[in-house]
Amino acid sequence: MNLPSIDGPRQQPASGGQPEQLVILLHGYGADGNDLIGLAPYFARVLPGAYFVAPHAPERCGMSPMGYQWFPISQFDPSSRLTGTQGAAPILDQFIDQELARHGLGEKNLVLIGFSQGTMMALHVALRRPAAVAGILGFSGLLAGPELLADEAVSKPPIMLIHGDADEMLPVQNLHEAVQALGAADFNVEWHISQGAGHTIAQDGLDLGMTFLQRIF
Repeated sequence: MNLPSIDGPRQQPASGGQPEQLVILLHGYGADGNDLIGLAPYFARVLPGAYFVAPHAPERCGMSPMGYQWFPISQFDPSSRLTGTQGAAPILDQFIDQELARHGLGEKNLVLIGFSQGTMMALHVALRRPAAVAGILGFSGLLAGPELLADEAVSKPPIMLIHGDADEMLPVQNLHEAVQALGAADFNVEWHISQGAGHTIAQDGLDLGMTFLQRIF
């Protein structure tokens, strides 16, 4: 099966040397890779040897023609979310394989950072890869198909989930449901709620994310 190829903006290691880690940033619905690559300079403070790439999702966004989507959200019930995530998963898996091969790195050197729909993709794909990634950092997202974790998850990387308590797009309840499901499946999951933050990445969440990345390496 020929899968669509995805790509996006990139940032070389701040150290100027060969990549020691690979950080893939996965944007949310209606955005593109440029929306998240701006985080690379912040995270490079703690990972100066990291190579950053923020691929554009595979589909043009129906509701925001200038942006992209991992899958449509015209229906956003749990079944549709799971179907959409499953449909886009092979495309992201292929991209991960290609980028690891490009830089001569393994999953132990890979971090996935997601926002919103990108968090959904990071959680779904990384937990089903044969080798555990170094970590998953998810902002303002949710866990699609929590009932499938027990049967389908094959690796258990450390996870940090961060959410605003005033998120108007994906209410903070989605964080609690994800943490509960992951905890019940014996995942190492940390979480934080940014007070007063909407559907965004607040400064306290960014700071905690940097600490998480520093710690897992």
